Amino acid sequence: MWSVGVLAYAIAVFQRSSLGVAGPQAQQRFGLTAATLSLLAVAQLATYAALQVPAGVLLDRFGSRRMITTGALVMAAGQFGLATAHGGAAAVGARLLVGAGDAITFISVLRLVPAWFAPRQVPMVTQVTAILGQVGQIVAAFPLLALLGRVGWTRSFTTAAALGVLAAVLVAVVLRDAPLGAVVASQSLSLGEVRRRLGHTWREPGTRIGLWTHFVTQFSGNTFALLWGYPFLTHGEGLRPVTAGLLLTLLVLAGMVVGPALGQLAARWPMRRSALVFLIVGSSAVAWAVVLAWPGRSPLPVLVVLVLVLASNGPGSMIGFDFARSFNPRSRLGSASGIVNVGGFVATLLTMLGVGVVLDLVSGNRPGPSLGAYKAAFAVQYVLWAIGLAAVIGNRRILRRRLRDDDGVIIEPLHRAVARRLRSMAP
Repeated sequence: MWSVGVLAYAIAVFQRSSLGVAGPQAQQRFGLTAATLSLLAVAQLATYAALQVPAGVLLDRFGSRRMITTGALVMAAGQFGLATAHGGAAAVGARLLVGAGDAITFISVLRLVPAWFAPRQVPMVTQVTAILGQVGQIVAAFPLLALLGRVGWTRSFTTAAALGVLAAVLVAVVLRDAPLGAVVASQSLSLGEVRRRLGHTWREPGTRIGLWTHFVTQFSGNTFALLWGYPFLTHGEGLRPVTAGLLLTLLVLAGMVVGPALGQLAARWPMRRSALVFLIVGSSAVAWAVVLAWPGRSPLPVLVVLVLVLASNGPGSMIGFDFARSFNPRSRLGSASGIVNVGGFVATLLTMLGVGVVLDLVSGNRPGPSLGAYKAAFAVQYVLWAIGLAAVIGNRRILRRRLRDDDGVIIEPLHRAVARRLRSMAP
């Protein structure tokens, strides 16, 4: 049952990521500027982020099978709309549908995990769920690109829509929310109760540090994978389409390796999870600094290193959910996860839009963005990193103060803990 849900999630990721490799064709088909193209992805992600909490409430009421089926059909409608659209407004509407269906899917698949696996298996299966879902990004990065070149825009996105319908039928026929005989509780909450629960969840600093962890770790890799990475690699760095597609595939494959490693580190040293966040953000900022400062086009090995570093962004954002689970009671985990999941996608859509606006401002009336324009545009990421890091540090301070005052838990600064450990190991 879980595997059916994972397949549906992988198809959802494929639908979400499809515009990333079709960006140049979309600009040509709809006559879009870089900023307008970014609006397609921004509209999709804004819808995804806005629907996270409502989707969680509906999930509690109707269960995973109905929600995943609905999500697949809504995304299929969006992809078919994109296949037949001939104007920018219709394309934006189509991507709104994709974002709405996508918003329903991931949390619905995650709900299946505790129903079908033992409690001790849930953390690792959750990581594996996220990792396997990214196979859809590989399909978007290479096979869809080849299909676009062979059969064109309309047939390619009609095929994507048909894939969504197939997923919906499979889920509706095969998937069950829980094993036979298990009691599946549906919870219908009043609007007032929903508001009270969300208020308690938001006031918990563990939720807020989870939100900002998700915000600061995810957006760079997401922006690269979903929209601006492929145009940057092909139009800016001058790579062949096949090479650019392989780099996007490497991004996903490397993430599959990094994810379990980060999960083990976070589980072994839960009080040092924020250090992992700082490591991920710092390495991403340094890798981008090298690429942006490189005179002219970057050598392929430098771009490979950038992609490998960005591969930590998606798995790193899962630390945000771990914070939420650690500091919220079980009754509020759904709302806490919904709040956390908003962070990275809000940061992603802000970055996508910012990159598009800067590209248009720097390029002016020239037919296509230059490498210099792309480098100036990607520099907007540093603003988001600064905001996110400040918020993580502030909420960590509040959280550690509460742990000290309420539970007597004093977390030693990392450099002191490392120095003490080294002294204890000395002969």
